[in-house]
Order: sequence, then C-alpha cells, then structure tokens
Amino acid sequence: MGQLVGISDLHVRYPENREIVAGLKPEREDDWLLVAGDVGEVMEDIEWALTLLSQRFAKVVWTPGNHELWTPKEDPVRLTGEARYQHLVALCRRLGVLTPEDPYPVWEGEGGPAVIVPLFLHYDYSFRPPGTRDKREALAVAEAAGVVCTDEYMITPDPYPNSESWCRQRVAATEARLDAELPDGLPTVLVNHYPLVREPTRVLRYPEFALWCGTDRTQDWARRYRAACVVYGHLHIPRLIRHEGIPHQEVSLGYPREWKPRSLAPGRLVSILPGLVGKK
Repeated sequence: MGQLVGISDLHVRYPENREIVAGLKPEREDDWLLVAGDVGEVMEDIEWALTLLSQRFAKVVWTPGNHELWTPKEDPVRLTGEARYQHLVALCRRLGVLTPEDPYPVWEGEGGPAVIVPLFLHYDYSFRPPGTRDKREALAVAEAAGVVCTDEYMITPDPYPNSESWCRQRVAATEARLDAELPDGLPTVLVNHYPLVREPTRVLRYPEFALWCGTDRTQDWARRYRAACVVYGHLHIPRLIRHEGIPHQEVSLGYPREWKPRSLAPGRLVSILPGLVGKK
C-alpha cells in the first residue's frame, strides 16, 4: 500500500537544491507526491523537476507557488499572470501531473480514502500588521520595516488589475467548485502554497511578510471542507501545527542558507496520512 507524501519550495535554481530533487525517490511504488509550489521560476527548471518526479512517483499533484508566477528576465517564456498559470497547467497535463484545474482524485492508500484538493488561491494582503486598516497602510508599514516581497516586481497579475482581485476570483471560483464537486462524507487533504489560516505566520522573523502569505477568506475552509490535513509551504518553516484540532503541515525544503544549519537531512519527504508527526 502506497504512502501520501509532500514537499514544497524546491527552488531548483540553487545547485544544492537541484541535487536534492534529483535524489528524491518514493519508498513504495504506489506513493503519491504532493508538491505545494515554488518548484522554480524558469519554465525549463520547472519542467525538469516535474518531469523527473512524475517518472518516479505513481502520481504527482502540483499547485503553484508565487515563484512559478514570476516572469524572470532570463526566462524565454514571457507569459504573465493568468496566461502563465495556464501555461503551467498545460505543462503539467503533458506530464500527467494533476493541478488545481483537474478533477479531484481520491487517495486510496495508507490513511485513505481522502479527496486530494490542490488549490490555487493567491493572496489579498488581508494578513495585515496590527493597527492597519487597508492594503495601503499595511504596505507602508512593511516598506518602513524594509520588508517588500519580490512578487511586487516579478508578478504581473493580468488580466486582473492587482493581486487581490486575482485572489478574489480564485477564491470564489474554487469555493463554488468545492461546494459542488466534493463527494459527501470523505475527508480531504487541502494542498495550497500558502497557509489557509494566519496562525502559521505568527512565528515569522519579519511579521510584515505575512501580507504576502494568504487570505483570511479561507479561515474556515479546513473545517468546512472536512480536512484531515492541510498541506502548505511558502514560509520555509517546516513544522506541524494544529488549528481547531486539524493538522496543518508545512512541507518546504527552502533555500540552502535555511536548511543547511538544520540537524535533519534536507529534502526528507513529509508523510501526510497517517501520523502527521513530521518528517519520515
């Protein structure tokens, strides 16, 4: 019987991370891998990593991070915003990798059955610093603290006027689909690049960065959609927390400067069901 495992924030432009990804293998032939975003920025790198993983794991499920939505100057693929996302979806489909645009699969292996729900929701600046009333005030506080996410220069959210508009559209469309398509009775595994609740951001070294870490519109989704576990990345703080009794598992590899000081070997796949107690 296979295992459901997860990882995120592979950032394969770093040679050390690329070497780790090259060594990722399933323990069992029926293992599924959840990849919660930030594989890379350049399409060639993203395709390399997802091709490799799709050849090794029985099934790969991917959801985009913010870095996949960047349009770096060194990438010959110049698409932006929704068009870039759809290009990534098409790439995944050629590789047999499931995306947030595909039917939700049911995991029948160890810890199942559970519906696997990859999400693309983006963020809307609602995780604001205390005392701020809107995006303008929140960004001013972040800028004064010297904290501005690179997304502000690298993501063009067209055809939407801004990231919060894109987020509103994604949340509304996804919510409608979940309400209509989730089978009755089965638990879910919700997979998103960003945390679905603000609580994981409380430990950020630079708390102002929470602005670029999700949306309060999903605060009740784990309970509402019967999550057995929420899987996310982005924060580069791999750990398990429980919110309202539901496990929220951060599965990131992160940058070499972050994982090198840690005692655990980097790139260890996180067991999602059952156990939920950290690294395998």
